[in-house]
Amino acid sequence: MSRREIHRRPAHPVAIRVMHWIGVYAMGCMIFSGWEIYNASPSLPFVFPAWATLGGWLGGALAWHLSAMWLLFADGIAYLVYGFASGHFRRDLKPPRPTEVVHDLGAALSFRLKHDLGHYNAVQRLLYAGVIAAIILQVMTGLAIWKPVQFGWLAGLFGGYPIARGMHLATMFCIVAFVLVHVAMVVMFPRTLKSMIVTVPAEIEESR
Repeated sequence: MSRREIHRRPAHPVAIRVMHWIGVYAMGCMIFSGWEIYNASPSLPFVFPAWATLGGWLGGALAWHLSAMWLLFADGIAYLVYGFASGHFRRDLKPPRPTEVVHDLGAALSFRLKHDLGHYNAVQRLLYAGVIAAIILQVMTGLAIWKPVQFGWLAGLFGGYPIARGMHLATMFCIVAFVLVHVAMVVMFPRTLKSMIVTVPAEIEESR
């Protein structure tokens, strides 16, 4: 691909931007309603503040949670189909080499990490692959604890209902941690937010 073609390519295609914001909405609803569900029967010595929850009570939170779950599931399937069919995964999210991760992680920790719109550095590729896996695990453990009888085989796969619930909670914390890192990166590189709202040409990737 020539430098001119790279420059003309959008940093993020319309399909990616639409699915991104649908996923943000669905995941936000699931996290906040999930905190309300957790508060109804906490398994750790704390509860989430009421202002940070969604649903108002257990029944309302369950309604929000399950509705958002199916939206996230549909959005995730669409993203996976698009990612493989369009070559997005192969082109943009190929697994990074360990040396690339070490180099880019060191640059990030020293606030020297460069970011070119339309390109994913090694740390981003590793984090995105991790959060995709986490969301898949979150859906599977969620189904296991939602219908532990109907999906008994799935609950058994995770070692039973209590373990599946613990994994569901732990995975939620991992996803929240990813969101916090993601927001921090947007603060560091605010132009990336614009590229996820309107069509912005991809920048020419600088050599590292």
